[in-house]
Amino acid sequence: MAATLGPSGWWWRRCRWRWRLSAWDGSRVLLLLLLLGSGQSFEYLKREHSLSKPYQGVGTSSSSLWNLMGNAMVMTQYVRLTPDMQSKQGALWNRVPCFLRDWELQVHFKIHGQGKKNLHGDGLAIWYTKDRMQPGPVFGNMDKFVGLGVFVDTYPNEEKQQERVFPYISAMVNNGSLNYDHERDGRPTELGGCTAIVRNLQHDTFLVIRYVKRHLTIMLDIDGKHEWRDCIEVPGVRLPRGYYFGTSSVTGDLSDNHDIISMKLFELTVERTPEEEKLHRDVFLPSVDNMKLPEH
Repeated sequence: MAATLGPSGWWWRRCRWRWRLSAWDGSRVLLLLLLLGSGQSFEYLKREHSLSKPYQGVGTSSSSLWNLMGNAMVMTQYVRLTPDMQSKQGALWNRVPCFLRDWELQVHFKIHGQGKKNLHGDGLAIWYTKDRMQPGPVFGNMDKFVGLGVFVDTYPNEEKQQERVFPYISAMVNNGSLNYDHERDGRPTELGGCTAIVRNLQHDTFLVIRYVKRHLTIMLDIDGKHEWRDCIEVPGVRLPRGYYFGTSSVTGDLSDNHDIISMKLFELTVERTPEEEKLHRDVFLPSVDNMKLPEH
C-alpha cells in the first residue's frame, strides 16, 4: 500500500517532533505524555550520521564526519561515487559509529549515464557494517563483510535468469563468513528484493532502510509520485550496535554516474514491553532468525 509524502518531502508513519526544549510549554508536555502513553513513536535527525548539501562535513581530516575513498568526489549538488567511466570505484563512509537501537536511514540518490539498456553498470550499495573504508569487489566494498548491505544492482550478470527485471534492489546480512556471488547477482544470500527502475529518471529517487525492534524494512520512492512502496520486509534481523554507515559504487567494462544527494539518519524511539527488552538484548554478530549463517 502506498503512503503519501508529507509537505516536508518525506512521509513518515509516525509523528515527527522537533521541538526545542526552550519552546516547550505545559500544554506540549501534556500532549507529549499523552502520546507516549498511546505507544506513539518519535523520530530525531542525527546530524553526526547524516549528509546533506553543502557537504561541509565531508573530507579527509580527522574532524570530518564523512570520509571519501577512491574516485568519489564532492560536487556542489551531490557526492559522486563514480563517474560514467570504466573501471572506477568510490565510497563515502561515516566516521562515527552508530549506537542507536532503532533507526531509519533515508537515502536520496541518482544513477544516470550514456549507456543504453543493459549496457551500463554496476550499481551502488548502502552499508551498515563493522568495518569501514575497505575497498573490495562488492560494489566497491570488501567481500565477507560483517553487517548489512543493501544493493541497487543495475546490471544482470546471470545470463540464464529470465524472471528478474533489472535494476534490482536486494539486501544481505553477513557475519563475515559469506561471499557475495556476483555471477548470480547475490541471489544465494539475499534476504529479499524487488525490481526498481531507477536509471536516467527526471525525478528524484529515494530509498529508506528502517530497523525497528529487529524488523528490517526497505521502501522506495522512485516513481515521481511522492509515495513509498514496499520492497523488502524481514523480521528477526539482529544487528549489533557500533557499526558504520556508508555507501559505495563500482564500474567495470560498463559504467554510470552514481550520485548521493543526501543520507539522513533518524533515531526512532519506540516503546518496548519487558518481554521485548529481554528479547532485544545487544548482539555481537549479525544474524537473521530462521536463517543459518556459517560460523565465522
